[in-house]
Amino acid sequence: MDAVTDSKSALGEKAGKFISGTKQMLIDGKWVSAVSGKTFTTIDPATGKVITDICEGDKEDINQAVLAARRAFEDDAWRDMTPSARERLIHRLADLIEENADELAELESIDNGKNKAIARMVDINVAIETFRYMAGWPSKIAGDVLPLSTPKTPEAQFFGYTLREPVGVVGQIIPWNFPLLMCAWKMAPALACGNTIVLKPAEETPLTALRLGELICEAGFPDGVVNIVPGYGHTAGAALTAHPEVDKIAFTGSTEVGKIIAREAADSMKKVSMELGGKSPAIILPDADLSVAIPGAASAIMFNQGQVCCAGSRLYVPDNLYDEVINGVAEAVSSMSIGPGLDANNMVNPLVSETQFQRVMGYIDIGREEGAEVITGGKRRGDSGYFVEPTILGNTTQDMKVVQEEIFGPVLCVQRYSDMSEITRLANDSIYGLGASLWTRDVGNIMRFVPKIKAGTVWVNCHNILDVAMPFGGFKQSGYGRELGKDVLELYTQTKSVCIMA
Repeated sequence: MDAVTDSKSALGEKAGKFISGTKQMLIDGKWVSAVSGKTFTTIDPATGKVITDICEGDKEDINQAVLAARRAFEDDAWRDMTPSARERLIHRLADLIEENADELAELESIDNGKNKAIARMVDINVAIETFRYMAGWPSKIAGDVLPLSTPKTPEAQFFGYTLREPVGVVGQIIPWNFPLLMCAWKMAPALACGNTIVLKPAEETPLTALRLGELICEAGFPDGVVNIVPGYGHTAGAALTAHPEVDKIAFTGSTEVGKIIAREAADSMKKVSMELGGKSPAIILPDADLSVAIPGAASAIMFNQGQVCCAGSRLYVPDNLYDEVINGVAEAVSSMSIGPGLDANNMVNPLVSETQFQRVMGYIDIGREEGAEVITGGKRRGDSGYFVEPTILGNTTQDMKVVQEEIFGPVLCVQRYSDMSEITRLANDSIYGLGASLWTRDVGNIMRFVPKIKAGTVWVNCHNILDVAMPFGGFKQSGYGRELGKDVLELYTQTKSVCIMA
């Protein structure tokens, strides 16, 4: 891996222009500086150098944003907008994202560290599809006419029906691993249902959220419908969670932070939805096609440097296939080129921050201390940036911290099993339940094991495949509520029953 001195020189003209100057926050349709005047820096993970300065939102900035969102929610321009007009507006935003896709991919790459070609193909494309899919819903969100059993009399007859109404002002707090995509997952359904938004992007990766804010203004959304306030979790995020005028909090991030938010939101009985951590098992069954399973297992953990909540971070392999599988996966990950994401040829890119780098390296050390065998990787790559070699820990056991705790990096824990009766126990032996994958050619195995695995998504002969029509969320401490699909509408609407006596 060659040393990188300045990633900015690799940016296109539009992305380079965007990062020049201090980036402000979007409140009530205007770009404004923080009330405190404070700023923070966003860092290039490939070099550890500053990309640009960001205005740092705090309690008063959140307050102004929430009040703007409340005014917009009550204003006729948004509240009385027809469903078809709201659909056109969201479609217009999707079109603008597509028109600026290359710029957005570059901004995502320099801010997060990820491969720009993959960001263009996955993050940006799926964000576009999310807005387009959700744009189809406003004209289809409906209540029901109810067959009431209330007795009728000559003097009184009763008619009952339900309305599906927006929740109101929604506070949305998103993570740093898929910044623009998480904006789309949160914003698109909330807007489709008629809510207004205050979004706090992750402090590590605010750039694409702010660029999206410019596109939202260009699309013609009424002032205050979407407000974007960068800042830190313990200040801006805490203020958003505690604000009495916020009707709902939607959070994606760690289970530890999710618990804090849930406790704080309970004081005002806010609606809460959470997509949290994971420690997803990938289970190779004895009949699996290893030509599919081996590269699939490698991709399941190494995609996005393992910074994926549903990454296949626990690999279970039959005794008789263990050597073939672990050697095959090691060969696959060792052949991946390591380097800055702005070079699309590099398939392993830096972790997002110094903090995350230290966390992952610490877990690798813990794995060694616990007796795991480092099959490949396990070291820092280069002397600048936050690069960690793809790492495979062999001969792990269920009681190891590296098996039980979420590492959120390119670290795969491989474990043997000798009896298929162990599979369900091993897969479910975790506080998490976000995803899992089975690798098999036997339909009977699919029917046998899928119902027993406690996870929100079970993939078969694949991993990390998401679709905007397919609900996504977790069991156990991986959260509650579902993103995407029709199910997400439940998070952003509430039911009103109406009974009329005639």
